[in-house]
Amino acid sequence: MNDNAANWFVGRHLNEGRSDKVAFKEAWSNGRELTYGALAKQSGEVATAFANADINREERAAMFVLDQIEFPCIFWGALKAGVQPVALNTLLSTDVYRTILNDSRAAIAFISAELLDVVLPAAKDSSHLRKIVVIGGEAPGTTAWSDFIKDATPMSAIECSGDEIAFWLYSSGSTGNPKGVRHVHDALRVTCDTYGSQVLGIREDDTIYSAAKLFFAYGLGNGMSFPQSVGATALLYNARPTPDSVSAILDEYKPTLFCGVPT
Repeated sequence: MNDNAANWFVGRHLNEGRSDKVAFKEAWSNGRELTYGALAKQSGEVATAFANADINREERAAMFVLDQIEFPCIFWGALKAGVQPVALNTLLSTDVYRTILNDSRAAIAFISAELLDVVLPAAKDSSHLRKIVVIGGEAPGTTAWSDFIKDATPMSAIECSGDEIAFWLYSSGSTGNPKGVRHVHDALRVTCDTYGSQVLGIREDDTIYSAAKLFFAYGLGNGMSFPQSVGATALLYNARPTPDSVSAILDEYKPTLFCGVPT
């Protein structure tokens, strides 16, 4: 049995008739939508693109990616390829990014163009990175996102067991440097079967918005794995949440589930 989490969170929805259902919607002017069918296709293309770039199973992919539709495509594409995505806080300093890249030994980095000024100096200093991919822009010595996935045909998820490492998240660093925390494939579904189902009671007809970003464990569940566990729709916002921006999203998009934070 193939326990690759991408099969359950992505591929299953095609078999259950949700190919045309919107999985993610960008909550800003002219924001894009990504259906479950498009997510399956594009994450499969990303998985192939890893192989084309000679990024191998169990190597790490650092994600300096804002909350935008490329995020789930990269995350699930990495799992399909057996590459371990490392979702990183997009608000840290260049020096902290140097520490994280050295610690994770990531072989590839994905950077949203808005973060280039802070991230790229650290990426350029890494002796482990073999490829840097820029989303929504370009920079010397890097590969544009469109070129990275160009001509990549979708591949199926590789076989793996549920207790294999799926992805990394880094701690906040409140007691020293951020520490890499490894999560296994099965853990993604367990949190959906418990908190997602039993506490949130999330349903397929829900639209969910999380103020916490996808690089947080809390945000990754609320904004990605929980809605995908039932075939719901998640709203993504790529800027810092403020009282005004969050209120505007609630007013315009009317999510049925809102996940906030104490602030």
